[in-house]
Amino acid sequence: MKNISSLLLAVLFCANLCAQESDTSRVYTFSLEEAIAFGIDNNYAARISSKDIDKALKQKWEIIAQGLPQITGNLDYQNFLKQPVTLIPAEITGGEPGTFTPVRFGTQQNLNGTATWNQLIFDGSYIVGVQSAKTLLQISKNAKTKTDQQVKSSVINAYGNVLLAEESVKILRYNIETLEKNYSDTKKIFENGLTEEENVEQLEITLIGLKNNLNRNKRNRDISYEMLNLTLGLPVQTRLKLTEDLNILALRYFDLELLAKDISVEENIDYRIAENQAEAARIYVRLEQSKALPRLSAFVNYGFQGNSESFSFLQNDQKYFTQSILGVNLSIPIFSSGMRGARTQQKKIEYDQALIQLDQTKNQVRLEIDSAKNNYEYSLENYKTQQQNLRLAERIENKNQIKFSEGLATSFDLRDAQTQLFSAQQELLQSMLNVITNKVELENLLDTSRYTAKN
Repeated sequence: MKNISSLLLAVLFCANLCAQESDTSRVYTFSLEEAIAFGIDNNYAARISSKDIDKALKQKWEIIAQGLPQITGNLDYQNFLKQPVTLIPAEITGGEPGTFTPVRFGTQQNLNGTATWNQLIFDGSYIVGVQSAKTLLQISKNAKTKTDQQVKSSVINAYGNVLLAEESVKILRYNIETLEKNYSDTKKIFENGLTEEENVEQLEITLIGLKNNLNRNKRNRDISYEMLNLTLGLPVQTRLKLTEDLNILALRYFDLELLAKDISVEENIDYRIAENQAEAARIYVRLEQSKALPRLSAFVNYGFQGNSESFSFLQNDQKYFTQSILGVNLSIPIFSSGMRGARTQQKKIEYDQALIQLDQTKNQVRLEIDSAKNNYEYSLENYKTQQQNLRLAERIENKNQIKFSEGLATSFDLRDAQTQLFSAQQELLQSMLNVITNKVELENLLDTSRYTAKN
């Protein structure tokens, strides 16, 4: 028996291990658009936001159902282990006046069952609640739209950072390969006594710095992949293959027409969320006001009662007595010592605050749009500038390489030219990423139609 148990445990362990290996061995291939779509479906925040919409739909039905018929049932069984005794005047049973006779009323066991139908006929707060259900659902949908926009931005940033890290590693490897050749050639020239040792040492310092940067960028690349996995809603160790090129992607996101695009501020998602909040505050005012209205409800009750000295309630000859009640209840608020009025005034103040916040949001959104346009326009200009700077830095570095090999430039001159080139390469990569990220930031402010809630 022990051998069988051990075998089963071993099989289960191997199956679990194989499943884990299968998950980590799978490679996900994504273009940027595919990554965005995948992230919106699988990102943790996006999934939670989708659940909020499902929850809002259930809350909407909960509100509606409060005005629909409610049926409750009740079954009550009693067994008096010791029946209560009641004293009655003895003269009722022919006894001596002034004395009492102990008697027991009823049977030892009783079974009672009731079913009640409750129906709300009129309630002002219910009417307001039903009207607010639509607003409640819209709040969740707008929150989902906002979350999707944030996920889109996060995915693009994480995707771009991976491409940036990959390009940085490639450039550093190329620079190291080139510099190693220069270092080797200069070292041979030094060994032949045709140059100073300082020139060799200067190149070695630059080479050590590049190798150190390469190791750091490799580690950053690994972290960038993990960050992208987390943003996509995947385990951080998942293997990814990205099909985009950073330079091509930057050119694709180079869109001067976007700077001329404009929308009404009222279409912006942040404004719509603030508008929802103002509408919710207005509904709370109406809710407090509705509490001053009468409430009318009705019910129908039907029940049975069985009595016995023993448990005979399941037998055919058991007698049951039935009863039924029809009732109507009218509750009229008359006087609350100003409590309802104070609550209503509080909600009105909160509504006024929400309107002020709505106006503030309107101006804030306009500022954000103008700022995002400015940032995007600068990123386009900077991208062009960095392309030009890189061409110039390459020419300067190439000239200094020739001068250095001919003995017309010092190792310090060459190092300065190389450092300037390395810096220009990284600045161009960063400018490409800025074009991409600044565009999506502006798109989120201007375009509210592409990534909307599914429900």
